[in-house]
Amino acid sequence: MTRHWSPLALVYLGLAITGLVGTWWFNALAIIQLRDFIGDLTSSGPAVSSITVDLLVVAVAGSAFLIVEARRLGMRFGWLYVAASGITAFAFTFPLFLAMRQRRMNQLAAASE
Repeated sequence: MTRHWSPLALVYLGLAITGLVGTWWFNALAIIQLRDFIGDLTSSGPAVSSITVDLLVVAVAGSAFLIVEARRLGMRFGWLYVAASGITAFAFTFPLFLAMRQRRMNQLAAASE
């Protein structure tokens, strides 16, 4: 591994990969079964709707944090993580951002020594 990958950054990277594989597994099933993806999120009962709203609010808050934190740390293209979540999954892009953020913080700490 390269120099700035800490164990915490690797945990975040592992979560990102799990989020990508897990969400896309079910996305592929929805496509194969010709499901109405958006309709299923809103009309499969109150429990599914509750989880949908819960995760949507977390994704919006996480997106705001992601953009602000990327700017604070001087990470370029922070907005790209948010945009990529629309075609992959926030369960992938947010832990990926956390891994890259941890790596950047390790870089900054090493540079200040």
